[in-house]
Amino acid sequence: MARTRSDAEQQIADLLQTARKSLRLSVAFLSRLDGTTQHLEVVETSVPFLFQEGYQQKQEVTLCQAILDKKIPQVIPDLTAFPEAMKLPAARMPRLRSYVSVPVVLSDGSLYGTFCAAGLTTDKELTKRDKALMDVLASAAAVIIEPEVRSQERRSEIGDRLGPVMADGGPVVALQPIVDLASGDRVGAEALSRFPADWGMAPDVVFAEAHSIGLGHRLELLALEKAAEHLDRVGGYIAMNVSPATLLTPECGELLGRLPLPRVLLELSEHDQVEDYATLNAALRPFRAEGMRLAIDDVGAGFSSLRHIVVTAPDVIKIDRSIVTGLNADPVLTKLVQSLVEFGHGCRVRVVAEGVETAGEAAALRTLGVDYGQGWHYGRPGPPEALSEAQSLRIPVPRPSRTALQPS
Repeated sequence: MARTRSDAEQQIADLLQTARKSLRLSVAFLSRLDGTTQHLEVVETSVPFLFQEGYQQKQEVTLCQAILDKKIPQVIPDLTAFPEAMKLPAARMPRLRSYVSVPVVLSDGSLYGTFCAAGLTTDKELTKRDKALMDVLASAAAVIIEPEVRSQERRSEIGDRLGPVMADGGPVVALQPIVDLASGDRVGAEALSRFPADWGMAPDVVFAEAHSIGLGHRLELLALEKAAEHLDRVGGYIAMNVSPATLLTPECGELLGRLPLPRVLLELSEHDQVEDYATLNAALRPFRAEGMRLAIDDVGAGFSSLRHIVVTAPDVIKIDRSIVTGLNADPVLTKLVQSLVEFGHGCRVRVVAEGVETAGEAAALRTLGVDYGQGWHYGRPGPPEALSEAQSLRIPVPRPSRTALQPS
């Protein structure tokens, strides 16, 4: 059964068909040269039993390489006139006798491969004019090929970069304290993934890249495993981040089933689109029944927060740092936070403010009735040992009409 071509491959095939019919030869093909092997990627031929897509041969013994090395010309009406060509396998099987080959060069000047046409008989009519046509068609092929080449390079770069991190068990996971604004007590901590600093990338960018090459679920699960390891080392609850898509995987369900769920706050980002809320809630239901709390992260940073909150009925909403920063000097931000607090408390939901960096912001948030705070004002992300054990880990009495966040 013939392999179905991609859209790009079909476009290349159309160019090859133009070459083959215009030159009246038996076959035209696009080959990729990787330095050691010639790969026939797309083939248009009148004799398919002799020329097949996917065929490979050593690059050093191909007519294409001999032409690139300038041992023989690019246009060959009669191979028998060139001893160097007759030494090569193609002169014997499939016994090629006429040949035209031009390089396929990408925009950065790198050689991708060759655009070729060949005949089983000599063809005295092959001329430089035919090479000019092949050059034009090869240039068109390069434009079609390049996006996929760059995409593959990107996938390879991401995979090579993530490979050692994943082989080592996943990202480093730091803990940042979360405090009760009324008492100043630490009630929990958020587990935050950290990747090598020389990458110069925020964690959400790294996870997005991992998902783009099919490694996202695995990387998220490794981060969750690392976060869960801290449960035995610190008091209070630990907030763990997961995307809705990863949450729905069987592996995530198995992992959550092993945890002390009353000490877990699972955070779903407001940025992550939910395709099916019914399925999401069904996946969450058994774990929430066992005491796990649910938080919606980044509230206020986008447009889907309210729908997330209404449909998932979380225990916690986390106000995005973009609304918290400078709110003590900004009446608009103050009013927005006040509205979110009223909305959250009206829905029996606790409210956490992220990105609290100054005493002024902390005081304003406390005045507005925000329940908990998180940010550099209370501590930077670090190892479990960095969490101040001097802070009380007592569990405050739940406020009226709200779902308690702390483990009970």
